[in-house]
Amino acid sequence: MTGTSRIDAAFARLQTEKRKALIPFITVGDPALAVTVPLMHEMVRAGVDVIELGVPFSDPMADGPVIQRASERAVKQGVGLRDVLACVAEFRQRNTTTPIVLMGYANPIERMGLDVFADAAVVAGVDGVLVVDYPPEESAALLAAMDSRGIATIYLLSPTSSPARIKLVSEAARGYVYYVSLKGVTGAGNIDTEEVGRKIAEIKTQIKIPVGVGFGIRDGMTAKLISNAADAVVIGSRIVQEIESAPPEKVVENVGKLVASFRFAMDA
Repeated sequence: MTGTSRIDAAFARLQTEKRKALIPFITVGDPALAVTVPLMHEMVRAGVDVIELGVPFSDPMADGPVIQRASERAVKQGVGLRDVLACVAEFRQRNTTTPIVLMGYANPIERMGLDVFADAAVVAGVDGVLVVDYPPEESAALLAAMDSRGIATIYLLSPTSSPARIKLVSEAARGYVYYVSLKGVTGAGNIDTEEVGRKIAEIKTQIKIPVGVGFGIRDGMTAKLISNAADAVVIGSRIVQEIESAPPEKVVENVGKLVASFRFAMDA
């Protein structure tokens, strides 16, 4: 099964169940590389539908302090893109259905080489990539490499995205579109859920694939309100904060409980 079809299958299943996708984000190697795959399995057990894995990078410019610190912790341990792919491959030994999306920056991919990366991603079992600093205008090579291997290229939209930009993304995006609910970095401020709902409605006039919303969703009630308008809710900083504050032996259990609370609120 190719990446795009795994993502499509997840959203199709959710549509028949009249539920919305819960998509957690964790940084690979935080708090330690050995914890990443157990965390992934625990989050699936707790009810997630797609997993976004952060590729550690020394300069994560779109991320707020919480996710920046996670990247720093992983980089300090020498965790890189090949380790991320190895985690996906290990996860796939037990789970062949949950879609995995790699989220990160262009630099590690370009260092590895686009085609080398794309081939390795297919072998590992990656379903999608979201490269923050590859906007649609500059990502023709990435899109071609991913399309030819059945991997979804996922793009960001924001509150300031113009109709022309939304149209551009609608032509390039595969899998789902990630709507950034706030102006700013990950983990910032409070969300105006009504404003998000209006923007999602505008985006959906042009974009036919699912739209997920992330940035600033910190509790079950907000996730529930967002899920009324969006097809997916992405939780990043709140989970990474839990990883940062939990005792090492409690990380997996605590994240599982947190994720389950979001799932419960969204399904209520």
